[in-house]
Amino acid sequence: MSITAGIDVGSTYTKVVVAGPEGTLLGRSLVRTGYKPTDAAESALDLACADAGVSRSAIDYTVATGYGRFQVPFSQVMATELTAAAWGCHALFPGTRTILDVGGQSVKASKIDDGAKVKSFRLNEKCAAGTGAFLEKTARYMGFETEEIGPLAATSNEAVAISGVCTVFAEAEVINHLSQGIPPADIMHGAIISLVSKSVQLMKRVKMEPEYTLIGGIMRYPTMVSAVREQLKVDVNVPDGETVQLVAALGAATLAAHQLAKAARGQVAAGGPSAGALATSAP
Repeated sequence: MSITAGIDVGSTYTKVVVAGPEGTLLGRSLVRTGYKPTDAAESALDLACADAGVSRSAIDYTVATGYGRFQVPFSQVMATELTAAAWGCHALFPGTRTILDVGGQSVKASKIDDGAKVKSFRLNEKCAAGTGAFLEKTARYMGFETEEIGPLAATSNEAVAISGVCTVFAEAEVINHLSQGIPPADIMHGAIISLVSKSVQLMKRVKMEPEYTLIGGIMRYPTMVSAVREQLKVDVNVPDGETVQLVAALGAATLAAHQLAKAARGQVAAGGPSAGALATSAP
């Protein structure tokens, strides 16, 4: 039985998925990346192997993705986040054509074909008001922890408008709402809707088409998912539980299995002359 690993080194968390044949999820882990991505990747892989009940020596092939993928020296191949997310979404929801990935530091919208190839994409990595970091900063300003964002927004009775296109102006609106005695839950709900509006604009720019799949750490919050559904006016795919944060890692593990199969057929060397190709063939 072949066993592969996908390592997604993100700006906040490092995620690892250990998978068996046909992408069967055997083990998983999630640790804070911190300032040493290599150490985080090592630790996360050890935890995922323990969760899977296998040793690291049992891993036949490893693919790294995420902003810190270059800091994973023990991977055979590197893949971009967009490519890994496409493979992961395709594995979970084969009908996926448009992906919205909302993380703490960036938002990515991409359109893929029925073979999980990225056809077009748009990113927001510059404007903090259009990423999950804005929600986290808003929560901290109101005295709440990141883990409380979801439960807080869920208690909202009515979202207030936060229209600022820049994080400075958006924060000024939050301060103004608080000074008027508006409940923090309604402010957080408004911040989520503001983020969703910016995210949906990215989806429109890739000429979105169904099925839609939502991934990323911010999609842990039901209010976020509900707001996307409301704006799109269609149903969407959302991986269960913490899997929503592990899709890119799952995609990397699936890519690893694909590379392993190609090596078995003699189409590519197992050690990875294709590493550069995977890193650059897609956005």
